[in-house]
Amino acid sequence: MTGTVWFVGAGPGDPDLITVKGRGLLEQAGAVLFAGSLVDRAATRFTPAGCEIRDSKGMTLEQICAWLIDAAARHAVVVRLQTGDPGLYGALTEMTRPLDTAAVPWAVVPGVSSAMAAAAAAGETLTLPEVTQTVILTRVAGRTPMPAGEDLAALAAHRSTLCIFLSITLLDTVQAELRAAGWPEDAPIVVVQKASWPGAETIVRGTLADIATRCAEAGITRQAMIIASPALGARHWPDIARSKLYDPRFSHRFRRASAAEDTP
Repeated sequence: MTGTVWFVGAGPGDPDLITVKGRGLLEQAGAVLFAGSLVDRAATRFTPAGCEIRDSKGMTLEQICAWLIDAAARHAVVVRLQTGDPGLYGALTEMTRPLDTAAVPWAVVPGVSSAMAAAAAAGETLTLPEVTQTVILTRVAGRTPMPAGEDLAALAAHRSTLCIFLSITLLDTVQAELRAAGWPEDAPIVVVQKASWPGAETIVRGTLADIATRCAEAGITRQAMIIASPALGARHWPDIARSKLYDPRFSHRFRRASAAEDTP
């Protein structure tokens, strides 16, 4: 009998942000391979006694796949525990192709992305009526090149919310690309390092002009989400456009429109 390999999103850092389903699978797991470079070992605390647990940070893709295939031959439930959501920068397709070849069944349990955790930590919204209704999840080119048409300047030209992964060491490049897209020097930017990690989270606010200096002063060099958005800081604006869903003058199938009410 071959067990199932579950690719489980561990969330952004706080072990309690794993989904109920993900925790349930850890509680049943016979073997767990966790991405120790990004996932806190505390996330494995839900595993039963005797569970085989290994950190993959020193393993190659071939070693990871071989370990998962071997574990699935011995256990009904095998968990590959990945940071954030497995479908975002998680090499999911690279790992599942060998499993398909070996006829090992697998499934994915989504997780909370660091983009969402960073926005939550900073108390910000990624979308705002009449300001931006689009969120772009991206990165800048490093050792992994960007596909044609996906350079940050081209994406930033939309002037929507940008959640920029894996790019904190290339913050000068991020600044240059936003400037090339026409973003003003006072455009707000927030950087969150280790979003949701207990006792390790750091939030830095700045502008396009000074965010690199502020991050350097804070010692932020890794595991950080960069958010550039025209919606940042909206809770301090004197006025914002109201959502039609909650506007008393707007009807929908659960509520009929009523006379205008004063905004609280």
